[in-house]
Amino acid sequence: MSQPEPTDASAETLDPGMVRAGAAAAARRRELNISQRRLAADGIINAGALIAFEKGRSWPRERTRAKLEEVLRWPPGTIARLRQGDPAQTRAEPPATTGADEIPLIAQAVVTAVGTFASAIEALPPAHAAEFTPKVTRILADLRQLESVAARAARISRVTPALIKALSAVRGRYDELMLRAARSPHATLGQRLYAARRSANLTIAETAQAAGVSEDDITAAEAEEPVSAAAQSAIEELVAQLDWR
Repeated sequence: MSQPEPTDASAETLDPGMVRAGAAAAARRRELNISQRRLAADGIINAGALIAFEKGRSWPRERTRAKLEEVLRWPPGTIARLRQGDPAQTRAEPPATTGADEIPLIAQAVVTAVGTFASAIEALPPAHAAEFTPKVTRILADLRQLESVAARAARISRVTPALIKALSAVRGRYDELMLRAARSPHATLGQRLYAARRSANLTIAETAQAAGVSEDDITAAEAEEPVSAAAQSAIEELVAQLDWR
């Protein structure tokens, strides 16, 4: 029997893409009634490494992923595409098209990934600590990525209860954490803007009009992307005027 290939070392902070791919692989394995023991006995991946992968804590090497995809009857490269956020074909047939069959797996993976952030959020330092904002900003960026995955799946398929649950889970956690981040004395402009806009019940379009900037500027600022100095100044002025605190 060949020895299973080891996995790459796990990251200190869970990668939402790894969580998404691992959750989808676990769901597919259960769907096909394939046991962890069988995968280990066949030399595909040992039980410990499989558990770590399915929980999003480690990433199998390319050769191991290829073996898993063959056993799971997935097209080559599916696991990597799931990590990248591509709603790839995750059923055995037909490999040339992307239909609605894989959407429940994407939705399930998103909900699972959102749940994994609980421990990271609980471990955040106090809001007044200098390290709070960098850490919470990284978590928020990961949540935005998950929301993008769920929203993309909704655009290419019928909006199912599973997708509604996935979108609700990630958006609810994001909203809660953004408002918490905004109360920190070290909060970013994007976090303060989001809280001010939500407090005033303004849409992105209304906020852009009030600040005299484009909607893209508001979206970019809230996503911690760079905006022009003029747009930044106008947004700062609007946030101060709204006095959301």
